[in-house]
Amino acid sequence: MAGIDRHTRTLFFTTSPRTPMKMVPEIKLLAEEFSGVKWTRNSKLQKSFMLRLFEQEFFMSSKPPKDPAFSARDRITRAPKALGFVNLEPVVELTPAGHELVYGDMPSEALLRQLVKFQLPSPYHPLASGSDQDFFVRPYLEILRLVRHFGSLSFDELMLFGLQLTNYKRFDEIVDKIDAFRVRKAQNKGQYRKFIAIEKERVVREVYASEISSGDISTREAREKTLAKFVKTKTSTLRDYADACFRYLRATEVVSISQRGHSLSIAPDRVRDVDYLLDTMPREPRFIDREELYKDYLFDAETPKLLTDDPVKLTAKIHAINPTVEIDGLSVIELKSIEHGLRQKAKEAVLNETIAEIKDCKQYDDIQATFDGIVSSKYYDNPLVFEWNAWRAMTMIDGGNIIPNFNLDDNGEPISTAAGNTPDILCDYGDFSVLVEVTLQSGQKQYDNEGEPVARHLGKVKQDSGREAFCLFVAPKISKASVSFFYSLHHINIEHYGGKAVIVPMELAVYRKMLEDSYKVDYVPNANHIRAIFEKSKEVAAHAENENVWYEQIRDYALNWLDA
Repeated sequence: MAGIDRHTRTLFFTTSPRTPMKMVPEIKLLAEEFSGVKWTRNSKLQKSFMLRLFEQEFFMSSKPPKDPAFSARDRITRAPKALGFVNLEPVVELTPAGHELVYGDMPSEALLRQLVKFQLPSPYHPLASGSDQDFFVRPYLEILRLVRHFGSLSFDELMLFGLQLTNYKRFDEIVDKIDAFRVRKAQNKGQYRKFIAIEKERVVREVYASEISSGDISTREAREKTLAKFVKTKTSTLRDYADACFRYLRATEVVSISQRGHSLSIAPDRVRDVDYLLDTMPREPRFIDREELYKDYLFDAETPKLLTDDPVKLTAKIHAINPTVEIDGLSVIELKSIEHGLRQKAKEAVLNETIAEIKDCKQYDDIQATFDGIVSSKYYDNPLVFEWNAWRAMTMIDGGNIIPNFNLDDNGEPISTAAGNTPDILCDYGDFSVLVEVTLQSGQKQYDNEGEPVARHLGKVKQDSGREAFCLFVAPKISKASVSFFYSLHHINIEHYGGKAVIVPMELAVYRKMLEDSYKVDYVPNANHIRAIFEKSKEVAAHAENENVWYEQIRDYALNWLDA
């Protein structure tokens, strides 16, 4: 793993994988099939791992990488190694922390422990020889501290100022910078786009003043050597690091993301957990140049101690949730199990309450408004919000059991999209199922990235359930390649896809019209109404002249699905 480049002036966070929990099945594959094998400078082994990874159902790519060994190193030597989930020296080994992430009951807790131990510098990330850089910090810990201090921290505040917190002793300085930024923002109310563009250039010029003054402004990504290109590249890099920080902290479930406000805040029911961590966790990096001691510390699955490791504080937390629980004489592990179970029950109660509101049409206006926001890309994570909102819409459209496969937090808010080997949404109608797959991609990329996986998901559901299943594929715009592929699957008996696959592509505008029709009628549409769409698709496909005729006819049918 490379050290801290001499040109690095801000915090950096792992961007591979973009969504942290997606590394879990990859780490599991590495540990179960490649443990005990030499990894370093073993391109043959790295290539073998990557090709095995490509074969897995959870791997979300339709094409193998051009350089499998490089791709393997990119996936394993970044987050899995840097966060202490795998040890690669002298051979591949799953660490105790990695075991808790992959096999433990609380992977979000395992991730939290490792994030707050991540430090700069470290034996994994040493400073460049002769460097004048000021790095002495636990980045995730200090960003959590910033969020707690302000109550909420916007994406732009983190990107421009939080990433400058390279030494924990600069905390007050960064707080002052954010306070000043908020004053300037208030003075430019109604002109945020212009204001933030000026702020980004000003900050980059300030942070990289020495490089700019010396003319050292070349970038790896571009041939041209201009100040404008340098500022643009550095701004893009800061954006990527801020996004990675948001996503990794979100996966710990101790923070919430405001999708509309693009900001982080401490989850209301996890404030005490965060305060305990901030009060007890040392801020100084440890074992900076002593690799074996650092690895022992990093790999430990029980450090740092969390609030849920303190029996007194854990007992208080349990009683705050449910004062009637009997916990006398129980071990910490048993107390943790109770606390986890209570949180799960509370999460289920929140979800059930949400479902009841949706089925009573109380969220109709918000669902439609959210679709408007998705189309205009106003949310922090538009793909995630799209999955969540499509689930809400499907829950309201009919009386089926609509199961989301994306992850939800304790408050019923979405955390991350569905895993690569599962459909986004699964609708149970008793004697048949419907998968709902959504994407914001368009054009050829839509077909390349979504076509085959969607058909594969459908085949797997058919095989696992032993009953008939169909699929609704929703996107703001359906590509011609997707229409052609899904039309062809109506006619071809492919065992891997469970026989002939009935997948109906539907533009978001049509899906929203279905929701509107469901809202207007004085009854709840049932399984027969849903099934009729797919039966009509099979009927039309059998006689249509081509895929375009089929697509137009099934679209027209869906636009009037309750009048048919």
